[in-house]
Amino acid sequence: MPGKNEPLTESYFYILLCLYHGPLHGYGIMQKTAELSQGYVKIGSGTMYGATDNMMKKGWIRETFSDHPEDKRKRLYELTDSGREALKQEIRRLKYLVKISNEVIGEEN
Repeated sequence: MPGKNEPLTESYFYILLCLYHGPLHGYGIMQKTAELSQGYVKIGSGTMYGATDNMMKKGWIRETFSDHPEDKRKRLYELTDSGREALKQEIRRLKYLVKISNEVIGEEN
């Protein structure tokens, strides 16, 4: 099976995915998650800030700040190389799960 890391929680997965193309603030991540999941996943502020704190400790994301004067005080998060790799490993793991599921039960649409 690809990767040996623990599976990511759904919140971690979406936060890393939201940051893939550039920095976002917490509220932006929460909105983007709802958009990407078509409303199935909602990250609340408590989950958001607990998850970002843990992911900063793991070195997957880091805080950065906006260059725009009106956004100077907003905390932005950006993906690190380590976070990008964690996301890619999780995507490989999920693809593998789908592959073996299809082998066992057949492809269903």
